[in-house]
Amino acid sequence: MDVLSAKQQRLAQLPCIAHHPADLETLFDASSFRARLHQAISEAQHRIYIVALYLQDDEAGRAILDSLYQAKQKNPALDIKVFVDWHRAQRGLIGAAASDGNAALYRQYAEKYEHAIEIYGVPVKNREVFGVLHLKGFIVDDQVIYSGASLNDVYLAQHERYRYDRYHILRNQSLADSMAQYVLDNMLESDAVNCLAQPCRPSTKSLKPAIRQLRGRLQHASYQFEPQRVGDEHISLTPVVGLGKRRNRLNFLIQTLLASAQHEITICTPYFNLPKSLSKEVRNAMRRGVKVTIIVGDKTANDFYIPPSEPFRTIGGLPYLYEVNLRKFAKRHQQEINDGRLNLHLWRHDDNSFHLKGIWIDQRYMLITGSNLNPRAWKLDLENAILIQDPQGHLREQKQRELDCILTHTTRLNSYLEVEDLEQYPMPVKRLLKRLRRVKVDAILSQIL
Repeated sequence: MDVLSAKQQRLAQLPCIAHHPADLETLFDASSFRARLHQAISEAQHRIYIVALYLQDDEAGRAILDSLYQAKQKNPALDIKVFVDWHRAQRGLIGAAASDGNAALYRQYAEKYEHAIEIYGVPVKNREVFGVLHLKGFIVDDQVIYSGASLNDVYLAQHERYRYDRYHILRNQSLADSMAQYVLDNMLESDAVNCLAQPCRPSTKSLKPAIRQLRGRLQHASYQFEPQRVGDEHISLTPVVGLGKRRNRLNFLIQTLLASAQHEITICTPYFNLPKSLSKEVRNAMRRGVKVTIIVGDKTANDFYIPPSEPFRTIGGLPYLYEVNLRKFAKRHQQEINDGRLNLHLWRHDDNSFHLKGIWIDQRYMLITGSNLNPRAWKLDLENAILIQDPQGHLREQKQRELDCILTHTTRLNSYLEVEDLEQYPMPVKRLLKRLRRVKVDAILSQIL
């Protein structure tokens, strides 16, 4: 058996949940996602588990809290739990004044209503820069609403601007039970996980031993479910979770997917900074004749981009660092771009931003995930994904429509020269990047941002 066949065999042997194709729905814009999320919350009968990086103190975030609290007051027996990152919930926005962050909002809501809901902070590491809760998936009764989006104005297109992501609804009790049980067993039972709505919270310093134990547990934990027989009338679902550099099941799955490709690979990532192992698999795929398409956000579609007309802050250098990576990659693979083996698409739509992640392989596999496919996701953050295997092509039309929507506001790069270089950047950016290069901090930053 050759290496390619072995990889395909490994994917075929994954434990799976059988799923009716009609019970997977793709939404194509943030406004629809917002509407369906509110609808699902209002119709919930038994449980609502929200897992996100953050639930923001802004109009959209408060609207979600309103919906959750209204559902709880109407049905006090409804099991509602929200899990967000511990560190992110207790600080203001980057560049803003110091504050108690979103936790202050959670406390206000808990004091206002008779029946409170539980909002927990999950510390993956002692400091936010070294790892966050990047798990995705909202469980509402027996459906999983999956997106890379967090909950705030721009992700939910509350006003004029939006942050473009992927949005899927899967109605499957086994999948919902598995993902719900994971957070109950591995987060709710940990002493490191605490309610953010309480006025007196433990300090992160006092939680260090518990955080270390939690991280150790999360590094070994996986989604538990009874494998099912998948007939020709089904597609199969495999939920996967990963944390850390070693023995990371999600990273291993992604590498196996790319190594199994025979015809085409499509990758979406908002921040162009592929891990070395992923770049290697992309190169190997092109060498064996696989057509590779990578869709990435333009630097102006990055959530940290600062227009030259506004005062520059250090965080505004990030989009340029990613663009430097993209230009180097395109230059290295200019021949593959010329031959059509590599298609690099830049997404840009007015002043909106791009947050899409995912992988499509050979019309057979689709990975929906919140992972940014960068070194930080690969080593530091708690990430998950759902692998969808569709050998019969049940979802072909739906998948193609989603890709067509994603490509609508993109431009294909024909040459690396179409990407700006350092000398074309605004002077504050140029000074910053040159200083980072001089002290070799840019290499370190690429591993944690």
